[in-house]
Amino acid sequence: LARAFWMTTLEAALAGLIPAAGPERARRKKSRVVALVGPTGVGKTTTIAKLAAIHKLVNGQEVGLISADTYRIGAIEQLRTFAGIADIPMEVVYKPSEMPAALRKFRTKDIVFVDTVGRSQRSRKELTDLARFVTAADPDETHLVVNASTNLRTAEDIIDQFKVVKPNRLLFSKLDEAVTYGPLLSLVHRHHIPLSYVTTGQAVPDDIRTVDAAQFAAMVYAGETAHA
Repeated sequence: LARAFWMTTLEAALAGLIPAAGPERARRKKSRVVALVGPTGVGKTTTIAKLAAIHKLVNGQEVGLISADTYRIGAIEQLRTFAGIADIPMEVVYKPSEMPAALRKFRTKDIVFVDTVGRSQRSRKELTDLARFVTAADPDETHLVVNASTNLRTAEDIIDQFKVVKPNRLLFSKLDEAVTYGPLLSLVHRHHIPLSYVTTGQAVPDDIRTVDAAQFAAMVYAGETAHA
């Protein structure tokens, strides 16, 4: 009983360190726009596919996809293949000036997901170019995707440098590859960016879940004690 009490107390204390997402900003237009940004190789395109599938197949919403990842070989085809299977319309934009037209085509959709090219946090020019695409999309939510197994120093640098694109959500991918979760809690608390989702594998749409403060605190506690 005492152990259960301390577990509950500790988890509650950890949850208090995790910021909550604020209310969504009101928009005159119908569609909610969600953009994913992050370094290369963190799984943005697969995560977009998971989210799009959940919103269409589970939530019954009208979904649109926009790919601005025109640099990585096969990225567009990967998303286009998924879009064809899921019967979700998709547009490709090659420069920021094309983004408004693509969004107008989806103005009757409930939600539009924007996939962006992975960028190194060490290249200011690449991040500035990415920021132009994000600004043109004017998203309600910009999720910064960080590989959960990234070492803390690098993850800190990623979040610091990607602030140029103004992320308002943090998404940890590849949680199944992380040895410990403690550094993730440190990132969320230090940067005060609400946590949106975690992904735990490649399966679409199964390996993704939303996490609130209490759930994430429980995950951190369980993960840390398991690796102690």
